[in-house]
Amino acid sequence: MNLVVGVGLRSGTSYRELRDLVSAAVAEAGGGRVRILITVEGRHQEPAVQRLAATLNAELQTVPKSELSKQNAPTPSTVVERLAGTPSVAEAAVLTTGAELIVTKRMSAGATVAVGQLGAAPAYSPGERAVVHRVLGERRDVRRGFVDLPVADDVLERVLGAAHRAPSVGLSQPWDFLVVRDVATRRKVRDLAAAQRDAFARSLPAGRRERFDGLKVEAILESALNVAVTCDPGRGGRHVLGRHADPRTVWFSAAIAVQNLWLAARAEGLGVGWVSFFEPGEVAAVLGLPAHVELVGYLCVGPVEEFPEAPELVQSGWAMRRPLAWAVHQESWGNRGLPGAEPTSIVADAEAAAATAEALRSEQTVRVIVGGNPADYLDDPDVLVVQLGERPAADFGVLWRPVSSEADGVEVGVELVRDLVLQGAGRIAVRVVEESVAAAGVARGLRVGAAACGAEWRDEPGEMPDSSA
Repeated sequence: MNLVVGVGLRSGTSYRELRDLVSAAVAEAGGGRVRILITVEGRHQEPAVQRLAATLNAELQTVPKSELSKQNAPTPSTVVERLAGTPSVAEAAVLTTGAELIVTKRMSAGATVAVGQLGAAPAYSPGERAVVHRVLGERRDVRRGFVDLPVADDVLERVLGAAHRAPSVGLSQPWDFLVVRDVATRRKVRDLAAAQRDAFARSLPAGRRERFDGLKVEAILESALNVAVTCDPGRGGRHVLGRHADPRTVWFSAAIAVQNLWLAARAEGLGVGWVSFFEPGEVAAVLGLPAHVELVGYLCVGPVEEFPEAPELVQSGWAMRRPLAWAVHQESWGNRGLPGAEPTSIVADAEAAAATAEALRSEQTVRVIVGGNPADYLDDPDVLVVQLGERPAADFGVLWRPVSSEADGVEVGVELVRDLVLQGAGRIAVRVVEESVAAAGVARGLRVGAAACGAEWRDEPGEMPDSSA
């Protein structure tokens, strides 16, 4: 049985007194292994607590008074509250770990203890969890504010070590990390990125292009160093466990290594910017990569002046975060909702939101063409063609959705508007070329979604262009 022991004690309590009290409480619980010894912040430095944790080979955790006071402890004490600032220490400390309290508060002259049973492997302490989630929440794709300072070798080794500990399909570890400091090499990569940036800018609608002009897409020369993360799809030979059914898992594994690197770098105070404005093969040639190795990510790494409170694309108004509730489906696709909430359909949610939606300020217009021949429209950068039949050739100007009913079409339309608004659209113009119930459903969904998001919506009548002309 895995146990957690909560401890409250007066300063100077002896090790023997605390040991005997804990031993009796653990015996009362029926015995087991003490995995966690937990107490209020400050008391973990008491010699008796330190020694007991070492003797039990238990993880010593601390919890702030503010967290203790939130727990519904069975035997609170006004005396303890007056002295410690919380009505319970030992019992409340156990409850913060998620354990089931099986021995309530037991007391000696200078200490109190309580025992809980862990139903599963123990979680980190609240303070440790807060640090993990802080790193996750403050990770940024950094392209501005790099400072002219080096990355110490031991720091870089820790960051690369974190990347190397990433999970991988069949433990194949398909990644390698090429550290690039040479300015001449980096300048060649920067030139490739600059050419792709210009090409992307030319593809944008005029209003979107103006906003893009203010964005920075790389810091290849400004950062202290670059790291190219590669993938060897054949690493591990023929029989890599788990790869046979889905070869993509090799590249997924390398991408997870990038995420590990990113988070570890943030914890070390290093900025990381992922550069994607180039053809991977061209960069591979500059770096001299072997033909069997593929580039997964090219990262700019180094100390920065500060980490922005929000992603640059959010701060600049280029895009917005997608709410979590839009992305969570319960049991089957389309039943959306957060854990513990009643699932709703995207259409019902949008119809409810329409009553209180505020008008968007964005003047960016997206013309959505439902059906028709994409070749007739894609010269216009404002156009997005929705294809409802067979999968078309890959093109980011064509959105393929295999819709077969009006209801499915409505859902597709609502979600499409939501996604376009998150990417800065404020006006949706719709032309339905295909005559089908599915296309009519998409049009209705576009209207409902626009109302829910506060976007301006209009029909765009007109005949399909004559592609034979």
